[in-house]
Amino acid sequence: MSEKDTISIHLVREALLQSCESSAVSTEVLLKVGIEPRLLCVAGARVPATAYARLWRLLARRMDDEFFGMDPRRLKSGSLEFLCRCAMAQPTLAAGLTAGLGFLSLMLERMPAQLVHQQSLAEIVLLEDDQEPRRAFTYFTYWMIVHGVACWLAGRRIPILAIELRCAEPDFCDDYKVMFSENLRFDRPRTRMIFSADCLDLPIKRSSDELKRFLAHAPANILVKYRDPQSLASRIKHDLRHLPAEQWPETDSLAQRLCMSASTLRRRLAEEGQTYQGLKDSVRKELAIVWLAEPSISFAEIATRLGFADASSFYKAFRKWSGSNPGHYRSLILNEAGQ
Repeated sequence: MSEKDTISIHLVREALLQSCESSAVSTEVLLKVGIEPRLLCVAGARVPATAYARLWRLLARRMDDEFFGMDPRRLKSGSLEFLCRCAMAQPTLAAGLTAGLGFLSLMLERMPAQLVHQQSLAEIVLLEDDQEPRRAFTYFTYWMIVHGVACWLAGRRIPILAIELRCAEPDFCDDYKVMFSENLRFDRPRTRMIFSADCLDLPIKRSSDELKRFLAHAPANILVKYRDPQSLASRIKHDLRHLPAEQWPETDSLAQRLCMSASTLRRRLAEEGQTYQGLKDSVRKELAIVWLAEPSISFAEIATRLGFADASSFYKAFRKWSGSNPGHYRSLILNEAGQ
């Protein structure tokens, strides 16, 4: 894990909220994991992801609960291992997710879930009975576990198209957007994660030794998906989002703006595992899925906004990005009747 991988202090506060009964206990816990307690009062503070992972493990041991005390039933220590063993015994990711979600639904009283396959899209839906939604941190911790295990089972990152949540938008979302998706929608009828169904057929081929290595580094190997919001790639994506697509600079112009050579720009992006073309495609995809949730914006207009020559070019690109055509994605997002 890179030293640049950091977690907002907001998430540290959220983890402590139901896990520590007093400020004195919080201070003791933070000191044990190498987090300076005074940072709790610093709005923009960030801590190493490795320290946050140590906090997660310490709180889980103290409470015998790997879910921070956020459900009436404890997710007892060893639950993550059992979840992985249940899932890795299945032949495909679809079967593994179904088994894993079934286990979590038995263990957690208020967060039953199911996997739904709808043509080219798949969604994991939380079937909550309570009128009052959970905290955003509760939902995202659940997604962190499920998505992290799913990526490990598949042996690759599973791109998330959108996450919808019943709760209101929290004061901080940056880390959640980096880890999951830029397309987070709050105050929705139900909580669900949407992704391409293509990955459901991926075979699961994990051994006991691989499981031991995964668990030895958990949850740090899940948290590694957090990236420094000040990274070069993040800064470039931020700038692209605030410019019309026709004004996006070419590589040489971008490098000049950043006061570096084009070769240095390419090298620094490569060090972060990125390319400029990949960043542009990523922003186009992010903007597309946001605009597809707005029925008043036509496909032709979205294509124009994204810099495509016509709607047909946009259709082809969106299917390449997401595994789904934009019409099906829009119908799933806007279909509130079944929610």
